[in-house]
Amino acid sequence: MKPKILVTDATFPEIIDYLSHSFEVEHNQADQNYDESALIQKLQDKAGVFAYPTRRFAGPLFAACPQLKAMCNMAVGYNNIDVAAATAAGIMVTNTPDVLNETTADFGWTLMMAAARRISESEHFLRGGRWKRWRFDDFLGVDVHGSTLGIIGMGRIGQAIARRSMGFNMKVVYHNRSRLAPELEHAANNATYLTLEACLRAADHLILALPYSAQSHHLIGEAQLAMMKSTATLVNIARGGIIDDAALITALKAGVIAAAGIDVFENEPAFNPDFLSLTNVVLTTHIGSASTSTRLAMAYCAADNLIAAMAGKRPANLLNPESFQA
Repeated sequence: MKPKILVTDATFPEIIDYLSHSFEVEHNQADQNYDESALIQKLQDKAGVFAYPTRRFAGPLFAACPQLKAMCNMAVGYNNIDVAAATAAGIMVTNTPDVLNETTADFGWTLMMAAARRISESEHFLRGGRWKRWRFDDFLGVDVHGSTLGIIGMGRIGQAIARRSMGFNMKVVYHNRSRLAPELEHAANNATYLTLEACLRAADHLILALPYSAQSHHLIGEAQLAMMKSTATLVNIARGGIIDDAALITALKAGVIAAAGIDVFENEPAFNPDFLSLTNVVLTTHIGSASTSTRLAMAYCAADNLIAAMAGKRPANLLNPESFQA
């Protein structure tokens, strides 16, 4: 008899077919928004979960579903899962790193360019029927070429962002939990390691690409925004909660920094509505990895992790190796 699994949200039909070769699959192609009690009910007879980062999994759910063996997140981030509680319950947890590095780096660059050159603001001006003639000072932005790119979080995605700066003749500075090896700094356009404060002060364009954790919660708040140049742009493609959104809104209103590009929000999708009153921010709906090929690769990666776990093998992207029992 095939193990039973739950796919928590709608996914590509070919992924359901792929999983069905190994499992008895209960899917959610109707994309219903289960609350915790409904999710627990769905999981009562399931050994594995193909999970989405929009779902929260914590201790009470694990306690109510003691038969669970694996939870495979279709995302590189996993702050939606209490990994320590999962480990205590003997549940393997996996993510999908690497397959989205380049696409997410592309998108970080897109947001930076859009914020720096006021593209969203200009488009709304045009669509609103307000463009009557050309003016020399219409939507003056800030240059990207020849400027200083700051990156906070110099993992795979951060390094991919840095590599893209080479064609723009940019200087790269970065802050990370630990300094990169010299050969990695060289590959990342001769990136220079700085303290967080020094990185904030130096950057003309700052991109956040670090994981969310208790330590990174509100890493960028009022004090940090005040350290940045008034001409600077700030981009968040990491996770909501790393920026204090209320402080950012205040800073953008006051001209503390010039502009921002935000793909992730605190409490998303219930983001702070005050963002909508701003013209100097580009807003997107957590789509940093949203190309067809990348999202499909992420889904197959999560599926392969789940197949391995249910077969008694160590999944390639196991986050809590102490949960694995060969």
